[in-house]
Amino acid sequence: MSEKNTFVTKEQIEEIAKTYPTPFYLYDEKGIRDNAKKVNEAFAWNHGFREYFAVKATPNPFILKILKEYGCGVDCASIAELKMAAACGFKGDEIMFSSNDTPREDYAYAHKIGAIINLDDITHIDYLESIIGPEFPEVMSCRYNPGGVFKMGNDIMDNPGDAKYGMTHEQMIEAFTRLKEKGVKKFGIHAFLASNTVTNDYYPTLAAQLFELAVELKDKCGVDIAFINLSGGVGVAYKPDQPSNDIGVIGDGVRKKYEEVLVKAGMGDVKICTEMGRFMLAPYGVVVTKVIHEKHIYKEYIGVDACAVNLIRPAMYGAYHHITVLGKEGAPEDHTYDVTGSLCENSDKFAVDRKLPEIEIGDYLVIHDAGAHGYSMGYNYNGKLKCAELLLKEDGSVQMIRRAETLDDYFATFDFCDILKDHEDL
Repeated sequence: MSEKNTFVTKEQIEEIAKTYPTPFYLYDEKGIRDNAKKVNEAFAWNHGFREYFAVKATPNPFILKILKEYGCGVDCASIAELKMAAACGFKGDEIMFSSNDTPREDYAYAHKIGAIINLDDITHIDYLESIIGPEFPEVMSCRYNPGGVFKMGNDIMDNPGDAKYGMTHEQMIEAFTRLKEKGVKKFGIHAFLASNTVTNDYYPTLAAQLFELAVELKDKCGVDIAFINLSGGVGVAYKPDQPSNDIGVIGDGVRKKYEEVLVKAGMGDVKICTEMGRFMLAPYGVVVTKVIHEKHIYKEYIGVDACAVNLIRPAMYGAYHHITVLGKEGAPEDHTYDVTGSLCENSDKFAVDRKLPEIEIGDYLVIHDAGAHGYSMGYNYNGKLKCAELLLKEDGSVQMIRRAETLDDYFATFDFCDILKDHEDL
């Protein structure tokens, strides 16, 4: 298998590790900025286009502020994410609140800060009214689930009918009608039908369905469709031999469907929104970890100082993340290893039967494409602590954008006043 390029060298990591011990996340500021520019260019044809970065993918204020410089908004799913967005300076319609099974306090806060509320279920109309009263926001959105399976050609991409998200076709009509009666003046449509698609056809195919739905809702409900949110699903090539998505081709494909359906229907003022958390960040964040053990039993194992606490996707999904052995990029991949962490779970493996160069204790490994749904999915099993997040700045310097957890952090939520009174040495 061919190699993925890294945005950092062995020499840089050796220098960084003198200050910040492994494991740690490292993000590429230049890569993030360049990609944000490409996304804006790809949809520049649409007046009012906005990428609502999915905070759940990489909930770090330093990252959010970089994206804000490029006109991005944020998509939030909880009160914590809403408060982080507000603290970073996002306001009003720069915030999309897309939640499901939503607590009352989350809706109340979203309404308080003027975020666009994207309703996941028709029963939430009455639920929201019980929280905010009869005066609804002027702008609201509803999430659509077409049911069945989502196909492109002969390939089944995903199964919306088995997903907990969104409203049926009939419910969308009823919801828009009821919301209009409650004073909502501008409407948005949102849908998420497939995850991590590596094809330039996904967004245009989804867009065509939503554009046709928008025309129908306008005609049947007499509403003003202000925006259509294509959500996420545009993926990245986790394997080096996979073709990558071309955001320019994707944007142009959406434009063609927009002209065929919306412009033709006299709806050429509808804004396009996206929520491409993975596409925006995944390739520009890596986990850097150090080899601390090797084991020779029925298989060859390499033990590193990171574990599934730091990156759970391989353990949870069997997801592939490419691994580079720094300093050995050109060496033959003639050894077969399982690369493991230290958790008391056999699934705690970053790679299984992976062909890699010969690995020695002390080598640094880079685990690629961890910039989205990486750190954010971390946890504390086995009392493991979450690691630091670092930003490799455009000038080559490194900034810590989140410190590593400490044992004090781990114990902070317990009331140890009585338990530890005789154990001050702890």
